[in-house]
Amino acid sequence: MKTLPILAGALGMAFVGGSAAVSGRLADAPYLTVQSLRYALACLLLIGWARWTRAPLRLPRGAEWLWLLGVTGTGLLLFNVALVRGSMHAEPAVLGVAVACVPILLAVGGPLLEGRGPAPRVIAAAVVVTAGAALVQGLGRTDGIGLFWAAVTFACEAAFTLLALPVLGRHGPLGVSVHTTAMATVLFGVAGVAVEGPTAVTRLHTDDLLAGAYLAVLLTAVAFLLWYTCVARLGAGRAGLLTGVAPIAAALTGMALGGPSPRPLVWLGIATVAAGLALGLTTRRPAPTPPQLTTTAASAPGKRRWASAEVPG
Repeated sequence: MKTLPILAGALGMAFVGGSAAVSGRLADAPYLTVQSLRYALACLLLIGWARWTRAPLRLPRGAEWLWLLGVTGTGLLLFNVALVRGSMHAEPAVLGVAVACVPILLAVGGPLLEGRGPAPRVIAAAVVVTAGAALVQGLGRTDGIGLFWAAVTFACEAAFTLLALPVLGRHGPLGVSVHTTAMATVLFGVAGVAVEGPTAVTRLHTDDLLAGAYLAVLLTAVAFLLWYTCVARLGAGRAGLLTGVAPIAAALTGMALGGPSPRPLVWLGIATVAAGLALGLTTRRPAPTPPQLTTTAASAPGKRRWASAEVPG
């Protein structure tokens, strides 16, 4: 069992879960504009980290631009839109349960993209983690539109990991994080100007800027780097199990901030997630390195050939 990558993934997901209360403070702010500023700050921090550690940053080439744009467009831009739109038609628990189903898709799709067959034990563990996360989140009410946005949320959350696999080998966790946050800055900036107007930044208050800075540092710069490091070292299937940590962190953070103590079903869900993690993460079989695109492959991402690559340390 690789302890450090597991701790990295768990800590990254803990930041994701614990940020729910902070994200709620941006409900009345120009959301797209705040997101653009958030990703811009995160990108600058990541570039600064790369310079300080003298880690190489490579310019994307060929279809790598498409994979990185896919990560950004789905896992960042569309995901946030789905959360906002979905919350208008569904209770938060519905969207939370949709995200909780991601480990199952990663357990199946991740190994296929990595060039091997899915592991039955990891799939079983993903089912257990999903069930536990659903107990933690609870069930909520929704309508047909809410279910649609919940499905979009599920797909985008999975795409954030799966679409990064083809470029992790060459760019590493830091490179993928830098390029996706840079693209997100542009995409959210353009959307913010179009939807909220070019003067939206002048309507931001100090609380909005502080919340955005918190999200930029912990939820983006730190969490992205931790998560992609976990995926690169463990493989997408096993790393996906750690998404079950996010709803637990959200529940415990709410209690720490003065909320009520979790109900018995929530504690049962926490224990179920723990059992799933123990089942899926105690295997000693080493995960293969992420696939990398060959330079002689066809131009379309769907027709690429895969080649193994060492993950930068």
